[in-house]
Amino acid sequence: MIEVLAKLGRGPVFLAGEVLECVITFTNPLSASSTSASSEMLAWASAQIHCQFHASENRVALPPSDGNKHDVQAENETVFVPNRGERGQCILSTPPKILFCDLRLDPGESKSYSYCETLPIDGPPSFRGQSVKYVYKLTIGCQRVNSPIKLLRVPFRVLVLHGLKDYQFPQDEAVAPSNPFLEEEEGLKKDSRLADLATELLMVATSRRSLHLYNISNTRGKVGTFCIFKTVYKIGEDVIGTFNFSEGDIPCLQFSVSLQTEESIQEEFQRRRGQPVSFSTHARHQESCLHTAQSSFSLPIPLSSTPGFTTTIVSLKWRLHFEFVTSRESAGNCVVRGSQSEAITWTGVEQMEVDTFSWDLPIKVLPTNPILASYVSQFSSTNSITI
Repeated sequence: MIEVLAKLGRGPVFLAGEVLECVITFTNPLSASSTSASSEMLAWASAQIHCQFHASENRVALPPSDGNKHDVQAENETVFVPNRGERGQCILSTPPKILFCDLRLDPGESKSYSYCETLPIDGPPSFRGQSVKYVYKLTIGCQRVNSPIKLLRVPFRVLVLHGLKDYQFPQDEAVAPSNPFLEEEEGLKKDSRLADLATELLMVATSRRSLHLYNISNTRGKVGTFCIFKTVYKIGEDVIGTFNFSEGDIPCLQFSVSLQTEESIQEEFQRRRGQPVSFSTHARHQESCLHTAQSSFSLPIPLSSTPGFTTTIVSLKWRLHFEFVTSRESAGNCVVRGSQSEAITWTGVEQMEVDTFSWDLPIKVLPTNPILASYVSQFSSTNSITI
Protein backbone atom coordinates (compact mmCIF):
# COMPACT_ATOMS: atom_id res chain seq x y z
CA MET A 1 0.00 0.00 0.00
CA ILE A 2 1.26 3.46 -0.95
CA GLU A 3 -0.23 6.76 0.18
CA VAL A 4 -0.17 9.67 -2.27
CA LEU A 5 -0.51 13.16 -0.78
CA ALA A 6 -0.76 16.34 -2.89
CA LYS A 7 -0.47 19.74 -1.20
CA LEU A 8 -0.87 23.21 -2.70
CA GLY A 9 1.45 25.29 -0.56
CA ARG A 10 -0.12 28.71 -1.14
CA GLY A 11 -3.77 27.72 -1.20
CA PRO A 12 -6.33 26.55 -3.76
CA VAL A 13 -6.92 29.89 -5.57
CA PHE A 14 -4.66 31.23 -8.35
CA LEU A 15 -4.57 34.01 -10.89
CA ALA A 16 -4.33 33.06 -14.55
CA GLY A 17 -0.69 33.46 -15.55
CA GLU A 18 0.66 32.48 -12.13
CA VAL A 19 2.73 29.38 -11.44
CA LEU A 20 0.91 26.61 -9.61
CA GLU A 21 3.23 24.67 -7.34
CA CYS A 22 2.19 21.38 -5.77
CA VAL A 23 4.29 19.08 -3.60
CA ILE A 24 3.40 15.41 -4.15
CA THR A 25 4.55 12.91 -1.52
CA PHE A 26 4.59 9.13 -1.96
CA THR A 27 4.78 7.13 1.28
CA ASN A 28 5.04 3.45 2.12
CA PRO A 29 3.50 3.57 5.61
CA LEU A 30 4.90 1.43 8.35
CA SER A 31 2.05 0.15 10.48
CA ALA A 32 2.75 -0.52 14.15
CA SER A 33 0.50 -3.58 14.14
CA SER A 34 2.08 -5.28 11.13
CA THR A 35 4.64 -8.02 11.80
CA SER A 36 6.09 -8.10 8.30
CA ALA A 37 6.51 -5.29 5.81
CA SER A 38 7.82 -5.26 2.28
CA SER A 39 8.98 -2.72 -0.25
CA GLU A 40 6.48 -1.20 -2.67
CA MET A 41 7.02 -0.39 -6.35
CA LEU A 42 5.41 2.17 -8.65
CA ALA A 43 6.02 2.04 -12.39
CA TRP A 44 5.49 5.75 -13.06
CA ALA A 45 3.67 8.90 -12.02
CA SER A 46 2.67 11.94 -14.05
CA ALA A 47 0.75 15.20 -13.47
CA GLN A 48 -1.27 17.52 -15.69
CA ILE A 49 -3.64 20.50 -15.34
CA HIS A 50 -6.92 20.53 -17.26
CA CYS A 51 -10.14 22.56 -17.39
CA GLN A 52 -13.46 20.75 -17.75
CA PHE A 53 -16.41 22.48 -19.42
CA HIS A 54 -19.95 21.30 -18.74
CA ALA A 55 -23.12 22.83 -20.21
CA SER A 56 -26.80 22.33 -19.47
CA GLU A 57 -28.41 20.48 -22.35
CA ASN A 58 -31.67 22.38 -21.81
CA ARG A 59 -30.05 25.81 -22.27
CA VAL A 60 -26.90 25.40 -24.36
CA ALA A 61 -26.59 23.89 -27.84
CA LEU A 62 -22.99 22.80 -28.37
CA PRO A 63 -21.46 21.35 -31.54
CA PRO A 64 -20.73 17.61 -31.29
CA SER A 65 -17.36 16.82 -29.78
CA ASP A 66 -14.99 14.64 -31.80
CA GLY A 67 -12.91 13.72 -28.76
CA ASN A 68 -12.75 10.07 -27.75
CA LYS A 69 -14.18 9.23 -24.36
CA HIS A 70 -11.99 7.26 -21.99
CA ASP A 71 -14.36 5.96 -19.35
CA VAL A 72 -12.95 2.46 -18.92
CA GLN A 73 -9.41 1.84 -17.79
CA ALA A 74 -7.86 -1.26 -19.30
CA GLU A 75 -5.99 -3.55 -16.93
CA ASN A 76 -2.61 -3.02 -18.56
CA GLU A 77 -3.16 0.37 -20.23
CA THR A 78 -0.46 2.94 -19.53
CA VAL A 79 -2.02 5.95 -21.30
CA PHE A 80 -2.42 8.88 -18.91
CA VAL A 81 -5.79 10.57 -19.55
CA PRO A 82 -6.35 13.11 -16.73
CA ASN A 83 -10.01 13.79 -17.56
CA ARG A 84 -10.98 10.12 -17.73
CA GLY A 85 -14.51 9.64 -16.43
CA GLU A 86 -15.12 13.38 -16.04
CA ARG A 87 -18.34 15.04 -17.19
CA GLY A 88 -18.26 17.51 -20.06
CA GLN A 89 -15.42 18.44 -22.39
CA CYS A 90 -11.76 19.13 -21.69
CA ILE A 91 -11.28 22.56 -23.25
CA LEU A 92 -7.82 23.33 -21.89
CA SER A 93 -4.87 21.27 -20.71
CA THR A 94 -1.17 21.72 -20.06
CA PRO A 95 1.49 19.29 -21.28
CA PRO A 96 1.84 16.30 -18.94
CA LYS A 97 4.96 16.13 -16.82
CA ILE A 98 6.52 12.87 -15.64
CA LEU A 99 7.33 12.87 -11.94
CA PHE A 100 9.32 9.63 -11.89
CA CYS A 101 9.71 6.14 -13.35
CA ASP A 102 10.32 2.96 -11.32
CA LEU A 103 10.01 4.24 -7.76
CA ARG A 104 10.84 1.81 -4.97
CA LEU A 105 9.84 2.64 -1.39
CA ASP A 106 10.99 0.68 1.63
CA PRO A 107 8.70 0.37 4.66
CA GLY A 108 8.36 3.78 6.31
CA GLU A 109 10.07 5.59 3.43
CA SER A 110 8.69 8.71 1.71
CA LYS A 111 9.71 10.66 -1.34
CA SER A 112 8.41 14.07 -2.44
CA TYR A 113 8.30 15.68 -5.87
CA SER A 114 7.55 19.27 -6.78
CA TYR A 115 5.24 19.97 -9.71
CA CYS A 116 5.24 23.50 -11.18
CA GLU A 117 3.19 24.73 -14.11
CA THR A 118 2.14 28.15 -15.39
CA LEU A 119 -1.62 28.51 -15.63
CA PRO A 120 -2.74 29.53 -19.14
CA ILE A 121 -3.55 33.22 -19.19
CA ASP A 122 -6.10 32.93 -22.01
CA GLY A 123 -8.34 30.35 -20.32
CA PRO A 124 -11.77 30.97 -18.75
CA PRO A 125 -12.17 31.59 -15.01
CA SER A 126 -13.55 28.99 -12.63
CA PHE A 127 -17.33 29.29 -12.76
CA ARG A 128 -20.35 27.27 -11.64
CA GLY A 129 -23.41 28.87 -13.20
CA GLN A 130 -26.93 27.80 -14.04
CA SER A 131 -26.09 27.06 -17.68
CA VAL A 132 -22.35 26.30 -17.82
CA LYS A 133 -19.47 25.27 -15.56
CA TYR A 134 -15.72 25.74 -15.87
CA VAL A 135 -13.79 23.53 -13.42
CA TYR A 136 -9.99 23.40 -13.05
CA LYS A 137 -8.17 20.36 -11.67
CA LEU A 138 -4.64 19.09 -11.25
CA THR A 139 -4.69 15.36 -11.92
CA ILE A 140 -1.89 13.08 -10.72
CA GLY A 141 -1.78 9.63 -12.28
CA CYS A 142 0.32 6.72 -11.01
CA GLN A 143 0.42 3.03 -11.80
CA ARG A 144 1.77 -0.20 -10.44
CA VAL A 145 3.06 -2.80 -12.86
CA ASN A 146 0.18 -4.74 -14.46
CA SER A 147 -2.38 -2.69 -12.52
CA PRO A 148 -4.90 0.00 -13.49
CA ILE A 149 -3.92 3.66 -13.38
CA LYS A 150 -5.00 5.48 -10.21
CA LEU A 151 -5.90 9.17 -10.44
CA LEU A 152 -5.68 11.79 -7.69
CA ARG A 153 -7.58 14.96 -8.60
CA VAL A 154 -6.80 18.26 -6.89
CA PRO A 155 -9.48 20.88 -7.67
CA PHE A 156 -8.53 24.55 -7.51
CA ARG A 157 -9.96 27.93 -8.50
CA VAL A 158 -8.69 30.27 -11.21
CA LEU A 159 -9.34 34.03 -11.37
CA VAL A 160 -8.82 35.90 -14.63
CA LEU A 161 -7.73 39.54 -14.79
CA HIS A 162 -7.79 41.04 -18.27
CA GLY A 163 -4.85 43.26 -19.19
CA LEU A 164 -2.07 41.07 -17.79
CA LYS A 165 -1.62 39.23 -21.08
CA ASP A 166 -0.30 42.30 -22.91
CA TYR A 167 2.02 43.46 -20.14
CA GLN A 168 5.70 43.33 -20.99
CA PHE A 169 8.11 42.91 -18.09
CA PRO A 170 11.22 45.11 -18.25
CA GLN A 171 14.33 43.47 -19.65
CA ASP A 172 16.67 45.21 -17.21
CA GLU A 173 16.34 43.39 -13.90
CA ALA A 174 19.11 45.37 -12.23
CA VAL A 175 16.70 48.06 -11.07
CA ALA A 176 14.37 45.56 -9.45
CA PRO A 177 14.73 45.18 -5.67
CA SER A 178 16.29 41.87 -4.70
CA ASN A 179 17.77 40.05 -1.74
CA PRO A 180 21.40 39.05 -2.39
CA PHE A 181 21.21 36.37 0.30
CA LEU A 182 18.39 34.48 -1.40
CA GLU A 183 18.54 32.63 -4.69
CA GLU A 184 15.29 32.98 -6.53
CA GLU A 185 14.44 31.18 -9.72
CA GLU A 186 13.50 33.32 -12.69
CA GLY A 187 10.08 31.69 -13.05
CA LEU A 188 9.17 32.31 -9.41
CA LYS A 189 10.48 35.88 -9.63
CA LYS A 190 8.27 36.61 -12.63
CA ASP A 191 5.32 34.92 -10.90
CA SER A 192 5.80 37.18 -7.88
CA ARG A 193 5.95 40.26 -10.09
CA LEU A 194 2.78 39.12 -11.86
CA ALA A 195 0.89 38.88 -8.57
CA ASP A 196 2.20 42.30 -7.50
CA LEU A 197 1.21 43.78 -10.86
CA ALA A 198 -2.29 42.31 -10.61
CA THR A 199 -2.72 43.73 -7.11
CA GLU A 200 -1.57 47.14 -8.32
CA LEU A 201 -3.89 47.12 -11.34
CA LEU A 202 -6.85 46.10 -9.20
CA MET A 203 -6.07 48.79 -6.66
CA VAL A 204 -5.90 51.48 -9.34
CA ALA A 205 -9.09 50.33 -11.05
CA THR A 206 -11.21 50.08 -7.89
CA SER A 207 -9.91 53.09 -5.95
CA ARG A 208 -11.16 55.71 -8.38
CA ARG A 209 -14.09 57.53 -6.83
CA SER A 210 -16.43 60.02 -8.47
CA LEU A 211 -19.91 61.09 -7.50
CA HIS A 212 -22.67 59.41 -9.53
CA LEU A 213 -26.14 60.90 -9.01
CA TYR A 214 -29.30 59.37 -10.46
CA ASN A 215 -32.83 60.79 -10.36
CA ILE A 216 -35.45 58.24 -9.37
CA SER A 217 -38.80 58.97 -10.97
CA ASN A 218 -41.89 57.30 -12.37
CA THR A 219 -44.69 58.51 -14.62
CA ARG A 220 -46.20 60.59 -11.79
CA GLY A 221 -43.10 62.51 -10.82
CA LYS A 222 -39.81 62.45 -8.94
CA VAL A 223 -39.36 59.96 -6.10
CA GLY A 224 -35.86 60.91 -4.97
CA THR A 225 -32.18 60.66 -5.88
CA PHE A 226 -29.64 57.86 -5.60
CA CYS A 227 -25.92 58.44 -4.96
CA ILE A 228 -23.04 56.02 -5.46
CA PHE A 229 -19.32 56.87 -5.44
CA LYS A 230 -17.97 54.18 -7.76
CA THR A 231 -19.18 51.44 -10.10
CA VAL A 232 -16.02 49.24 -10.25
CA TYR A 233 -15.40 46.81 -7.39
CA LYS A 234 -13.34 43.79 -6.38
CA ILE A 235 -14.90 40.63 -5.01
CA GLY A 236 -14.91 40.95 -1.23
CA GLU A 237 -15.73 44.66 -1.29
CA ASP A 238 -19.01 46.26 -0.17
CA VAL A 239 -21.28 48.12 -2.57
CA ILE A 240 -22.51 51.21 -0.70
CA GLY A 241 -25.18 53.63 -1.88
CA THR A 242 -27.44 56.32 -0.39
CA PHE A 243 -30.97 57.56 -1.12
CA ASN A 244 -32.41 61.04 -0.65
CA PHE A 245 -36.22 61.14 -0.62
CA SER A 246 -36.57 64.66 0.83
CA GLU A 247 -36.71 66.31 -2.59
CA GLY A 248 -39.19 63.83 -4.06
CA ASP A 249 -42.75 64.65 -5.08
CA ILE A 250 -44.00 61.06 -4.83
CA PRO A 251 -43.86 59.31 -1.41
CA CYS A 252 -41.74 56.13 -1.44
CA LEU A 253 -43.17 53.44 0.82
CA GLN A 254 -40.53 50.74 0.38
CA PHE A 255 -37.44 49.97 -1.63
CA SER A 256 -35.19 46.94 -2.14
CA VAL A 257 -31.72 46.62 -3.68
CA SER A 258 -30.36 43.28 -4.94
CA LEU A 259 -26.80 42.49 -5.99
CA GLN A 260 -27.21 40.17 -8.97
CA THR A 261 -25.27 38.43 -11.72
CA GLU A 262 -26.65 38.08 -15.22
CA GLU A 263 -25.63 34.87 -17.01
CA SER A 264 -26.42 34.96 -20.74
CA ILE A 265 -25.63 32.46 -23.46
CA GLN A 266 -24.27 33.80 -26.74
CA GLU A 267 -26.93 33.78 -29.45
CA GLU A 268 -25.31 31.11 -31.64
CA PHE A 269 -25.23 28.66 -28.71
CA GLN A 270 -28.75 29.23 -27.37
CA ARG A 271 -30.98 26.17 -27.29
CA ARG A 272 -34.03 28.32 -28.11
CA ARG A 273 -34.00 31.67 -29.83
CA GLY A 274 -34.64 34.49 -27.39
CA GLN A 275 -34.36 32.29 -24.30
CA PRO A 276 -34.39 34.22 -21.03
CA VAL A 277 -31.26 35.30 -19.18
CA SER A 278 -30.43 33.60 -15.87
CA PHE A 279 -30.16 35.80 -12.78
CA SER A 280 -28.59 34.97 -9.43
CA THR A 281 -28.96 37.13 -6.31
CA HIS A 282 -25.92 37.32 -4.01
CA ALA A 283 -27.10 39.94 -1.48
CA ARG A 284 -30.29 41.92 -0.84
CA HIS A 285 -31.38 44.91 1.23
CA GLN A 286 -35.05 45.82 1.82
CA GLU A 287 -36.40 48.75 3.82
CA SER A 288 -39.65 50.58 4.54
CA CYS A 289 -39.00 54.28 4.05
CA LEU A 290 -42.27 56.24 4.39
CA HIS A 291 -41.52 59.66 5.98
CA THR A 292 -37.79 58.87 5.67
CA ALA A 293 -35.66 61.68 4.28
CA GLN A 294 -32.44 59.68 3.72
CA SER A 295 -31.42 56.04 3.74
CA SER A 296 -28.49 53.86 2.69
CA PHE A 297 -27.49 50.25 2.04
CA SER A 298 -24.33 48.12 2.04
CA LEU A 299 -24.18 44.90 0.03
CA PRO A 300 -21.08 42.65 0.30
CA ILE A 301 -19.73 41.00 -2.86
CA PRO A 302 -18.92 37.41 -1.79
CA LEU A 303 -15.29 36.34 -2.12
CA SER A 304 -16.55 33.02 -3.47
CA SER A 305 -18.39 34.66 -6.38
CA THR A 306 -17.07 34.90 -9.93
CA PRO A 307 -16.05 38.29 -11.36
CA GLY A 308 -17.57 39.37 -14.66
CA PHE A 309 -16.19 37.69 -17.80
CA THR A 310 -17.04 36.82 -21.40
CA THR A 311 -16.21 33.73 -23.45
CA THR A 312 -17.39 32.52 -26.85
CA ILE A 313 -20.25 30.67 -25.14
CA VAL A 314 -21.32 32.58 -22.03
CA SER A 315 -21.21 36.09 -20.60
CA LEU A 316 -21.45 37.04 -16.91
CA LYS A 317 -22.30 40.60 -15.87
CA TRP A 318 -23.07 42.24 -12.52
CA ARG A 319 -25.82 44.72 -11.69
CA LEU A 320 -27.77 46.40 -8.91
CA HIS A 321 -31.49 45.69 -9.23
CA PHE A 322 -33.75 48.28 -7.57
CA GLU A 323 -37.46 47.89 -6.82
CA PHE A 324 -39.57 50.79 -5.51
CA VAL A 325 -43.10 50.89 -4.08
CA THR A 326 -44.63 54.39 -4.23
CA SER A 327 -47.96 55.82 -3.14
CA ARG A 328 -50.46 57.29 -5.55
CA GLU A 329 -51.64 59.71 -2.87
CA SER A 330 -49.81 62.25 -0.79
CA ALA A 331 -48.67 60.83 2.56
CA GLY A 332 -49.27 64.11 4.37
CA ASN A 333 -47.40 65.39 7.40
CA CYS A 334 -48.02 64.04 10.87
CA VAL A 335 -47.50 67.03 13.21
CA VAL A 336 -48.07 66.90 16.96
CA ARG A 337 -48.84 70.27 18.50
CA GLY A 338 -46.86 71.17 21.58
CA SER A 339 -49.90 72.54 23.43
CA GLN A 340 -51.97 69.39 22.86
CA SER A 341 -52.85 67.82 26.22
CA GLU A 342 -54.79 64.76 25.13
CA ALA A 343 -53.01 61.55 24.16
CA ILE A 344 -53.43 60.55 20.52
CA THR A 345 -52.73 57.13 19.00
CA TRP A 346 -51.48 57.14 15.42
CA THR A 347 -52.52 54.21 13.22
CA GLY A 348 -51.62 53.41 9.65
CA VAL A 349 -54.12 53.30 6.83
CA GLU A 350 -55.67 49.95 6.06
CA GLN A 351 -55.52 50.32 2.28
CA MET A 352 -53.37 52.39 -0.05
CA GLU A 353 -53.09 52.54 -3.80
CA VAL A 354 -49.49 52.01 -4.84
CA ASP A 355 -47.29 51.82 -7.92
CA THR A 356 -44.24 49.61 -8.34
CA PHE A 357 -41.33 50.00 -10.72
CA SER A 358 -37.79 48.67 -11.04
CA TRP A 359 -34.42 49.90 -12.28
CA ASP A 360 -31.13 48.20 -13.09
CA LEU A 361 -27.68 49.78 -12.65
CA PRO A 362 -24.77 47.87 -14.26
CA ILE A 363 -21.59 47.62 -12.21
CA LYS A 364 -18.21 46.02 -12.89
CA VAL A 365 -16.76 43.37 -10.58
CA LEU A 366 -13.07 42.39 -10.84
CA PRO A 367 -11.01 39.66 -9.13
CA THR A 368 -9.08 40.18 -5.92
CA ASN A 369 -5.82 38.91 -4.46
CA PRO A 370 -5.95 35.09 -4.81
CA ILE A 371 -4.44 34.65 -1.34
CA LEU A 372 -7.39 36.52 0.14
CA ALA A 373 -9.86 34.41 -1.84
CA SER A 374 -8.17 31.22 -0.57
CA TYR A 375 -9.44 31.85 2.97
CA VAL A 376 -13.06 31.19 1.94
CA SER A 377 -12.44 28.61 -0.78
CA GLN A 378 -14.48 25.41 -0.69
CA PHE A 379 -11.47 23.48 -1.97
CA SER A 380 -8.88 21.92 0.28
CA SER A 381 -5.17 22.55 -0.18
CA THR A 382 -4.41 18.89 0.64
CA ASN A 383 -5.78 15.81 -1.16
CA SER A 384 -4.74 12.19 -0.91
CA ILE A 385 -5.45 8.64 -2.12
CA THR A 386 -4.19 5.17 -1.28
CA ILE A 387 -3.08 2.75 -4.01
